[in-house]
Amino acid sequence: MKLYVYFIGKPRDLHANAIAQEFVKRTSRYAAVEMREIHPGRFDPFAKHPSAEKILLDPAGSTLDSQRFIALISRLEQEARDIVFILGGHDGLPPEWKPKAGLLLSLSAMTFPHELARAMLAEQIYRAFTTLRGHPYPR
Repeated sequence: MKLYVYFIGKPRDLHANAIAQEFVKRTSRYAAVEMREIHPGRFDPFAKHPSAEKILLDPAGSTLDSQRFIALISRLEQEARDIVFILGGHDGLPPEWKPKAGLLLSLSAMTFPHELARAMLAEQIYRAFTTLRGHPYPR
């Protein structure tokens, strides 16, 4: 299993980016994980990762509490499926991508800067893996 966290738009806030990178680094103890910027006109996640579960972050998506998110990660890990998370840019996600998603996921009904959303997602991914491994972090 490998995790990909793709985001559209330049990472500008160094502090939020450092938080996200720290959680990616911590998660790499449990699974291979990569986080990077993409450009929709030059990158097709559906062609690059045809068998992976695509989870697109979208304000209109479903909300999951941490326990349901952990259950999702657990199921995909048991199925040995790669997971692709995609966060939109200032204009959101390309509209043609949304119908292809395995899941449209909303982190919150509130609006957050994209860098902060990356940090929040990276933390939830780390929380899921530590919970599944019995690590004391989630307490």
